[in-house]
Formats: sequence, structure tokens, C-alpha cells
Amino acid sequence: MTRPVTAYAPRSERKPLYVKVVTQPALAGCWAVNISETGIGLIATPRGPQEGPREGEPVELSFSLPDSGEHIRARGDVRWRHETGGAVIALGVFLHSFEGSDGVKLARYLSTARLQVVVAFASDEEAQELRAALEGQAVPHFASSAEEARVLLARGDAAALLVCGGDEARALALVDAWADASAASDLAGADPVSDLVSRIIYCAPAAPERLVALFNAGLVFRALGPSPSAESVRQAVLQAGRERGVRTEQWRMALELERALLRERALTEAAPKAPGARGEEDVGLRSVAMQRVMEMVRQVAPHRVAVLLQGETGTGKEVLARILHRLSGRGELPLVVQDCGALTETLLESELFGHVKGAFTNAVADHPGLFVLANGGTIFLDEIENTTPNLQAKLLRVLETGDVRPVGGTQVRHVDVRVLAASNRDMGEEVRAGRFRADLFYRLNSFTIDIPPLRERPEDVPELARYFLQHFNRALRRSASGMSQDVEDMLRAYPWPGNVRELRNVLERAVLLSRPGEVVSRRLLPPGLVSTSPARNELTGDGSLRARLERVERELIREALERHGGVLRRAAVALGMDPVTLGRRARRHGLWKQD
Repeated sequence: MTRPVTAYAPRSERKPLYVKVVTQPALAGCWAVNISETGIGLIATPRGPQEGPREGEPVELSFSLPDSGEHIRARGDVRWRHETGGAVIALGVFLHSFEGSDGVKLARYLSTARLQVVVAFASDEEAQELRAALEGQAVPHFASSAEEARVLLARGDAAALLVCGGDEARALALVDAWADASAASDLAGADPVSDLVSRIIYCAPAAPERLVALFNAGLVFRALGPSPSAESVRQAVLQAGRERGVRTEQWRMALELERALLRERALTEAAPKAPGARGEEDVGLRSVAMQRVMEMVRQVAPHRVAVLLQGETGTGKEVLARILHRLSGRGELPLVVQDCGALTETLLESELFGHVKGAFTNAVADHPGLFVLANGGTIFLDEIENTTPNLQAKLLRVLETGDVRPVGGTQVRHVDVRVLAASNRDMGEEVRAGRFRADLFYRLNSFTIDIPPLRERPEDVPELARYFLQHFNRALRRSASGMSQDVEDMLRAYPWPGNVRELRNVLERAVLLSRPGEVVSRRLLPPGLVSTSPARNELTGDGSLRARLERVERELIREALERHGGVLRRAAVALGMDPVTLGRRARRHGLWKQD
């Protein structure tokens, strides 16, 4: 029996997992890189470019979990497939169903998974001390020979290899053998790349110059020497686990960025559209409000001017950024997109400006940074308001001089990058509140484009809805045949607090629930949308003038409060009302409660 994954389950935590995976369609040299309850990352070495599933195609997976050896069989769809260069490819698979109780097995494994450590050549006394040091933090697996250590490491979930004992020659031979095996796997592509393998923590005797050479070559993660303290072992193992997790995520993000750049380049190299033809990005731009926006986009696109896009969440700021890039004359060069709210300050600084090897604990290799990767093209900084004052100062310097200095580096590189920024807040208000640097704001504010929310351009809703319906028919292999008139009226009248993104989700749900050839009707819309739709209320509620005025008043107050983040005084100013009066009416409509 196949059990589906819950369609709207929250994204579960991704954990490293390096085990062999068998796929159907067959894919040679396939290994898992990481896994969650809803997805799995894979690397493989196909025998040819056409081998294995493509993007959007279904795939069946089979693999064993470490330790328990329980076998997992799952079905999913390939969300993306990327050629990493050479013989290796990477895939991201969304898991939508499992065989029998395999989904429960996987969930149990993920919830109970702890750091796994392989310990080689430890004496009985050392083994006892290591068990005590790692209790509650990691699970040790002991090997008395190099072959046993190799078998344990092949489990695929060991974060570290502790090399112990008093035999220096045997310990160093194991380190060399593990390094040779990792290098061979990089060349052959048949195993996880060396960046993702177990870290070596050396706890055996060795000459200092030999240890320095191993450390400089990246073969040893930590050298603790014979008889290390329990605390130093514990910290080294925990750091190895964290470092391997970070490298897994960096590797995944690097693939994602490289794939995005290649896709963008492929799009820009495509044949130009016929005159008057409208691409996917132009859908929903027919309203007068969006025509004004597009006129501003066309005026500013050819000039090297920083552009600030302001609009509510889901209004399509990234779509406009891509149109700006396409019309800028830089379309043949990269467009790099970074969400400034997705990373901490340290990681965001490293992503934007790059870092040199050794700049911080996990900087095991040089990283050029997004500004360097976007040189000659465009960088789009979404949610710019989430940056810290320290990072804002560095962004200002890049904007004014074009000079980029990586974290921990001394050399400055000059770049020519067009900067587009976006925010879902009023940036002028952010400056006045002291949350955003005024000098950076004025530098970004050279040309501001305010994107109207979807409720202010209802004429765009039917066109967008029809586009999304056709898109999801193709993506989900459905055959929904249009929308009923009352659904179109309801969609046009709904206020869309989530804007285009919410409309997209509503149509995805409707198409997914539709029967073959069914017209989208109220049955397929979310209950919340149907119950709050003004069109619905006018048909079913009191039709008196007083009742209608009450509904209009409630909708205007709700819209003003949402636009101004629930701040009553700001909403009152926008509506031209006294804050006390607005508070009384908002409470009457159940829209606001005084703290």
C-alpha cells in the first residue's frame, strides 16, 4: 500500500545522509546527499546525458537507512536536475508517497537521528573514556582494524572518524587510505564528494611536522594528540557535525546558484519574441496601474541607476526585476537573486562579498561572492530592509565605489553590477524609525517604483487566474477546463491580502482538486475565500443600504490596517480619520483589540 505525504505539511529539517540509492528510471552511481520527510538530495554519475529522470518527471527510489538497515521505498517528482560539470549531476526530489509504513520509518529515523562517530584502534580504556565523553551527544562505533573502519564509514552517516591508539604508523596509514579513497571518489563520482565525507579527528601520536602537513592538506579536521580530554573530544565531534552540515548546505546552495545562472543565461540566449508577443513575465500587466509601472520600468531599464521596488509581499517584485534586467542591455549577463531575509548577517555577508579560505571556522575554500559572480550583470537584493546596519554600510561602499573586498581578505576587486533592491515595507518609514541607514536609502532611492497590490488592479485577476490554471494543468497533469463566471467574479472581488502569490496558490489547489475536464467552481476554492468574498456577502447577506455601507466600511478599515502593519495611528492618517474614532469602529467590526 502506498501512503501519500501530506500535501501541505511544513518543510521538515534537512539532515545529511550519504547512502547508495537505486532509482527507477535507472541512474548510475546515485547517492543521497541529504534527506527530510518530504525531500531528498541526490548526486549521480549517469552513463549518458539522457539517463535517468528529467525535471518534472516521476521517479521511484529505494535505499537503506544506516544503523537499523530498514529499507525505504518512495515515489517522488524531480523538482530540479543540474549538470554540475564533468560526469556528476545533482537532483532534488520531492517525496510524495511511500510504500507501506516506510514514511513512518523515515520520520522515526529523522526524529531520533544523532551524530554518528567511527572510532578506530581505541584500547579498552580509551573506548570507555570516549563513551563517557560522547554520552548524550553522539553514538560511537568501534573498529579494531582498518577494514572494520571502512565498513563502518560506508554506513553513510558518520560525521567523524576518530583515529586513536598508540601505533603511529597504523594511524597515519588509515588517514592516508581514507584521503586516497576520498580523492578517488571525487574523480570517479561514484561516492559522495570529499567535501561531504566524514571528518578525521586525530587522537594518536605523530610527529608535529607530519600533523601540520596533514592539517594544511585538509586531511585532518582536528589533531588532539594522544589521551585528549573528554571536553576537547566532545567539542571536536560536535564541530565536525556542524561543519559537515554547513558544507552540505553550501554545496547545495552553490549548485542552486550555478543552476540559476545557467538557466538565466539560457533564457537570455533564446530567440527574441515576435513583436507584440507577451511572455510569461508580462502576464497580469494590462491594468492602468501596472501599465504605469511598466512605463517607468522601460524608462529606467537602459540606465545604470539603482532601482528600489516597493510593494506588498507577493506583488511580483522579482518578476519586475527580471524584466528590468532583460531590458537593461545586460540581459546576456547574469541576474543574481538574493533574499536578504533568508540568512544571518555573517552568512549573508559571505554570500554577497565572498570570503577567503580560513576567514572563519567553516571557510575551508575561497568563495567569490555574488557581486563578483554578477559582474557585468545585475544583482537583485530582495527584502533589503532585513539587512543589519553593519552590512548596510558595506553595501553602500559597493554601490558608491564598485569595490568588493571578501571577508578575511585584503585584495579589493572592482565590479560593474547593476543593483536592484526590493522591500515590502515603506523604506522612508524604516529610515525615520532608525531601522535603515538614511545614506543607503538615498543611494537606493535614485528611482523608486511602487507596485500596486492586486486588490487595486482587479482587472488583472482574471488574466492571471487563467494563466495559472493553464500552467498548473501542465505541471500537475490535470485538465481543468476554465472557470465559471461566478468564480471569476468572486476572484475579482476578493481583496487578495497575499496578492499574486495567494492567487497562484488558490489556482494550484483548485487544479489539483479538479476532476478531468471539470470547470473550476466554488467547490474547488478555499472555504476562507468563499466565506469572506464581498461578492458572496452581497448575495447572501442583508441587502439594505446600511448593511452594504457597513461591509464597505469594514473592508476599507481592514485594508488600511493590513497595509500599515496593524498600526492604528498610521491607518487613521491614511484614511483621514481620528485614531480614537477609527479604533472604536475597528473594534466594532472585530478588526482590532486594544492592548
